[in-house]
Parts: sequence; C-alpha cells; structure tokens
Amino acid sequence: MLCKGKGLCGKPCRILASLKKFQPKINLEFSGSAPEIFVGRYEYPAVFTGILAPEEYGSTERLSMPESWFKEQATIEQIMQFRSQLIYSRFQSNVKKSNRFTSIMQEIALSSKPVATEFKLKKKPYMKFSLDLHMPVIGNPAPLERVRLEENPKVERKTDYVTSDYDLKASNAIRELYKSGTEVSNIIKVLAAGLLGLKMQRRLVPSRWATTATDDTLSKILLEKIRDYNPISEFLLFNSEYLGNHYEILLMPRAFSFEVIEAKMPGSAWNPDLSSQVYLAQDYELFNGRKDYASQVTGAYYANRLAVAEYLEEIKRQSSCIIMRECREEYWAPCGVGILREASRNAFSKKPEKFQTLNEALQAAQKRLRMPISQFTGRSRIIEEFKKQKRIFDFL
Repeated sequence: MLCKGKGLCGKPCRILASLKKFQPKINLEFSGSAPEIFVGRYEYPAVFTGILAPEEYGSTERLSMPESWFKEQATIEQIMQFRSQLIYSRFQSNVKKSNRFTSIMQEIALSSKPVATEFKLKKKPYMKFSLDLHMPVIGNPAPLERVRLEENPKVERKTDYVTSDYDLKASNAIRELYKSGTEVSNIIKVLAAGLLGLKMQRRLVPSRWATTATDDTLSKILLEKIRDYNPISEFLLFNSEYLGNHYEILLMPRAFSFEVIEAKMPGSAWNPDLSSQVYLAQDYELFNGRKDYASQVTGAYYANRLAVAEYLEEIKRQSSCIIMRECREEYWAPCGVGILREASRNAFSKKPEKFQTLNEALQAAQKRLRMPISQFTGRSRIIEEFKKQKRIFDFL
C-alpha cells in the first residue's frame, strides 16, 4: 500500500505526521553508515532496489533491526524516528543481472556491521512511504547517481564461507548461518541480496519474500527433529505484548500442529476505522505441515512458527499450538514481521503457566485478552481436532 499523505484512509495520517517530525534535511551528496538494503517486489523481475542509510556514522543498526528495537523496548514513535532518518537511495535492477550499484549493495548486505558509504543522489528525497505487513516503514526514496564504500565491510567467517560456496543450496546456507548465531535479520539481508544458493540459481530476492523464506526454512529445519520427540504432558500457556500486539500462546499435549488466529481490532494499523468490526485472520497446519502459503496471516505465521519451533527444540518435546494475537489500537503503524518474531520469542523466555485441562488454560488466557476468547476458540481448527482425538491413556 502506497501512501502520499493524501488521507486515502479518510483520516489525517498519523504515520506521515510522525515521519515528517523527524525527517532529516539531506543534500544531494551525503555520507553515513548503511545498515540495510531493500529489494522491492513490484514489476518483478525488474524491481526497485536500494541502500538505506542515514547521514550518520557508527552503530546505525538500531535504525534497522527489530532485534534491537525489541531489546530496547522502543516505542512506535521511536521506531518511526529511526525509519525517518534512513534515506532510500534506490535504482532499478533485473533480479538476475548485476550492475554497478548491485555489487556495492551486496557488499553492504554481507557486512555484520553498518558500512560507511558515500552517496550522490539525482534528486533530493521526497516524503513518500510504503506500508507493508512484512516490512517496517520505508520512506525518503531518491534516485541514486553514485555510491562508494568508504571502508571495507566486516564479513563474518561463516557468512564468507556460505556465500562463497556455489554448490551449497540456499536452505543449507540459511541453516549454517543460523547455527553460527547470525541474527535472522542479517540472514534475510544476505538472502535478499542474492548471495545464497547454487551458482546458476542466485538472484535478488524481494525483501518481503526473503523474510518469509527465512522464517519458513528455519522452522521447517527445526520441525524435522521436533516431530520425533514425545509430546508435552500438560497444557502450557505463554503470553507476551509489544507495541499493542498481545499474544496468548497455548501448547497442548498432542502431536505437532500449529495455528495462528489474529484479531485486527478497530483503530489498529490494518483496521484504522474505530467504528469498524474486528477483522479475523486465520491459518493452520496439521502434523504433516502445509504446502500452500499462509495467505490470511501471511508473514507473521512463519515468524510465529519459528519462535514455537525454537522453544520445542529447546525442551525436546512436540505439541499442538494455537497462537492468539490481538492487534490492538495501540499498534497504529506497521513495524514489520520482525517485531512479531521477537515478541513471540519473548513469550517463550518466561516460565509458562501450567494446567491440566484445556478449559483452565483458556480461562487464564481470557483474563489478559480484551475480546471474548470464544471468538478465537470458536473458529480454531486445532481445538476442534483436539476435542475429537483421544490419547491412548484416555482409554485407561
């Protein structure tokens, strides 16, 4: 969704007002430490790509990484301030072909630290931004005329190894980077830059697709082992909240299955009209997984599934899982799938509430939810399956 601040939603734009408040005054030539790249998806395979950088040197990854935002508990206003400082110096690329700008963009993507970079723009940045379920706000676009690195990128040994191996499949490269402790955001960046996979298959990957592909690949890798573990023996309830996104995550003592139900409440980023009804989105998979894309919940589905898989792998158990998310009025600007990954990960960093029955667990979750929990449970495929199935010891 593209917004030019013309009130397309019928209201004064709070997001635009916030960005304008912090928008820097940038000349046609500027320098700064670039922490992020972006590969668009419109008009694929001829897409806009570019480098995001502020007129500032140093540790500018705080402007870019949801891992940092969550760790600092940054507010939406602060995240908008971070995003407004980034200039999107862009150019058009064919995803299968490299050009003089692409190679520099790839060097920035390889680096584990922001890279000091010098830019010359054809025109000054203008106030326009895009809204996307997957990505934080990207604004201040300007056509790029010239770019030059002012220092050598800092490339970790594992990153250099997997990107130099042209016989290593992308999924295996993602696995290796993850095992080495590389942040998910950095894996996404390297994949988007077209630096992973077999030599003949490498190409730029739109950032939105790269985000989902990374979360999907990592969770599938973990689930290969998880499906062989014993189920948990009781109901475990976790919760977390960040920026108006409230999660209740229920693990149930059954074989693996997974479901996300999201309630996008009136006044929230994707349901801005306070007089509207709650919009519900739902996707699920049973033990053998799903083959099609989670088209209702979209990228958050895979980010949430990764967090669940990480926890189940940690405790060496499997379970059925239902994730209930309230996207509340406080979440007035989209901040990307990354913050939802971190919020759901945070839920599993806490001790769970433990229950012997499903009803007890749901009653505890209801105390923190604003909506009647029946709006979640009444449509849940996982709970429906749970009530139908019997375990062996239920017959003893």
